Amino acid sequence: MTQEFETLSLLQRRIYGTAGLALLVGLYLLVGLTGHDPWRGDDARYFGPILSMLGGDGWLFPMLAGEPLADYPPLYYWTGALLAWVSSGLLAPHEGARLASAIFVALGVYFSARSAESLYGRPARTPGALLMMGALGLVLHAHETQPLLALLAMIALTLRGFALVPQRPLAGSLLAGIGSALAFLAAGLTGLLLTATLFPLMMLLSSDCRHPRASGALLLGLCLALSVSALWPLAVHLHQPELLNLWLREEWQRLNGPLLAPSEILRGAELLGWFTWPLWPIVLWSVWRGRRALGDLRWLLPGLSALLVIALLILSGDIAQATALPILPAMALLAAGGVPSLRRGAANALDWFSLMSLAVFGVLVWLAWSAQSAGWPPGLARHVARNAPDFVLPDPITQALIGVAISLTWITLLWKLPRSSSRAPANWAIGLTMLWCLAVVLLMPWFDNSRSYRETVRSLEIAVSGERATSPGACVASTGLPDHVKASLDYFAGLRTVRIVGDTTPCTLLLVMNDRRASEQIAPEWKTVWEFRRGAGRRAEHFMLLRRDAS
Repeated sequence: MTQEFETLSLLQRRIYGTAGLALLVGLYLLVGLTGHDPWRGDDARYFGPILSMLGGDGWLFPMLAGEPLADYPPLYYWTGALLAWVSSGLLAPHEGARLASAIFVALGVYFSARSAESLYGRPARTPGALLMMGALGLVLHAHETQPLLALLAMIALTLRGFALVPQRPLAGSLLAGIGSALAFLAAGLTGLLLTATLFPLMMLLSSDCRHPRASGALLLGLCLALSVSALWPLAVHLHQPELLNLWLREEWQRLNGPLLAPSEILRGAELLGWFTWPLWPIVLWSVWRGRRALGDLRWLLPGLSALLVIALLILSGDIAQATALPILPAMALLAAGGVPSLRRGAANALDWFSLMSLAVFGVLVWLAWSAQSAGWPPGLARHVARNAPDFVLPDPITQALIGVAISLTWITLLWKLPRSSSRAPANWAIGLTMLWCLAVVLLMPWFDNSRSYRETVRSLEIAVSGERATSPGACVASTGLPDHVKASLDYFAGLRTVRIVGDTTPCTLLLVMNDRRASEQIAPEWKTVWEFRRGAGRRAEHFMLLRRDAS
């Protein structure tokens, strides 16, 4: 009996220990990464430069469908293109490219866990990993083509370097310098401001970094960060100086944009509130517990990092969801420092809230699937049919069986979860991972049908081919096309539109999307030859292909 108990205890430690955590992170990152097309929005938009690189174009400066894209430097795109090329025998290019997101999130989780251990001790390591991957706002972006995930990982690397400074000043400073340089290569001046700014701040404010040895090492790390950061702009200047000027203008406009309006501050607070759940309640507890020692490195480092991100959001006036990703490493560290000291009542309350809220979301996922497969509940079924009238559920029986297996596994894992200081974060991370897996199995086909442009582009390709049969080589001009549509046209049909300059174009074909004003102002000689409508309500999209009559 004792041997059986010891065997069971060993198995439990493996399931809920380091091996189990690695399996959980792998499941979280890989499920939903493949099996669907590039989706409307950032997923398709930022696949565009990777597609160009795979075609041999834009390796130095990102290009989208033949046009420069100055949003971010190429670190994420390089990684995505390399992984897409390596996995080309197994995965479609867009699926291989998304592996870059898994790599960068995994790095962010790993560096956050190690930083938590250095700052707060061994009991904070597992919570650091669980809280990083458990942030509610991360789950969708972790499974799309998203360059800001590279910035997230590099901020986590930079914080890891700073956390090592008290024990190993030179190694920690150089690691932070490398992280800062890579943050610049991931997100430009934004990345540099969020990381390099920490060097002088830590030398001025942290007692652990003010002694001569640490200060000298940090100064060396800062020099490394700035010198390595200069390499990419220098290479662009030597080969394509006009693109460097374009990038500098875009960076200046981004950083010098209008401040976040007072009316938008509430929206920003709401965004951070749900995006960083369940981190921020534990962060508040951590700050309260450490209020008498906020000048210590363990609180000062992540606190300053979080404040820098918030300040940049206010200065840039941009509160898009993805822009909150850089705050997660700092929030995960602050929360990890408070988990071991959570009082039993607070930990149990967070545990039960996590369980109940995720269970409710799980029930909603099942209801959404039921609306697709059985037409119940009727109101939800009508909404599903209105948004995707041509959608047919591929294999509802298999979906149901896998969904039941996931639900039972979820219940079993939570039931057997051992009591520890990490129980609440573990409960949330396991539940969120299982919920994501359930949503992927039951709802992914419907989302792919409504967010992919594959069928739209196929229909357009047939129309363009028909027009080119009578007018060979006819180009297609465009007005009002979002970048994600341009990338989808390039990927699914190899079709690159020509931008209209000065209200004139030599092209005999014109593609218009959701631009009623433009379509009303088009000259009478343009005749509609193809239309395509998709979605409903605010998601409705209307495409028109027009031909200019020779007369």
